[in-house]
Amino acid sequence: MEKLKLAVLISGRGSNLQALIDACAQSSFPAEIVLVISNKADADGLERAEKAGLQTHHVDHRAFASRADFDARMTTLMEAAGIELVCLAGFMRLLSDEFCNHWRDRMINIHPSLLPSFKGLDVQQAALDAGVRFSGCTVHYVRPEMDSGPIIIQAAVPILTDDTADTLAGRILVEEHKIYPQAVRLIAEQRVRIEEERAIISGMRTVPHSLTNPPISLD
Repeated sequence: MEKLKLAVLISGRGSNLQALIDACAQSSFPAEIVLVISNKADADGLERAEKAGLQTHHVDHRAFASRADFDARMTTLMEAAGIELVCLAGFMRLLSDEFCNHWRDRMINIHPSLLPSFKGLDVQQAALDAGVRFSGCTVHYVRPEMDSGPIIIQAAVPILTDDTADTLAGRILVEEHKIYPQAVRLIAEQRVRIEEERAIISGMRTVPHSLTNPPISLD
């Protein structure tokens, strides 16, 4: 079985990278990580990648005259490696429109909210401040506008009365590690198509029930 070739772009600890590494270690998983790129030399994710025997590159964004030049260097590395899907995993750099358009429908991101709500940073605190009852995470295709693009998969978690931004983020992170590999699997199995900026999943089962928070009491 020929596997989908992945590049993972990181800036930090690489916990979602590790989730992808673990998934790709399964012989039945239809994708493989070919390249890991970090814009930070001290990113813990680079150590994770090296322990897994993966090819890594440090591309320092400060060494380039423009964002476009930085992005072009990453594209050169990825195209040389035959990359078919780019996975952003805590990559803390804004990408140029040219880069997003070049990799259009071949680049995905994971974001710790239920998009399109709460884009950007500090999203758990924003959810708490807004008083919503659910938060979660989203894997989506990347578009030039930040945290936008067709949604592939989401996971929801209830917000608890005593939640802080940190406790909520921790529970969401557990779900991130589940849905990112699943999104990659769906794409690798060619079960995702994009129609009018919606990601349509073939063979998707309907959610059997609704969720309420707080639960509805029958008493």
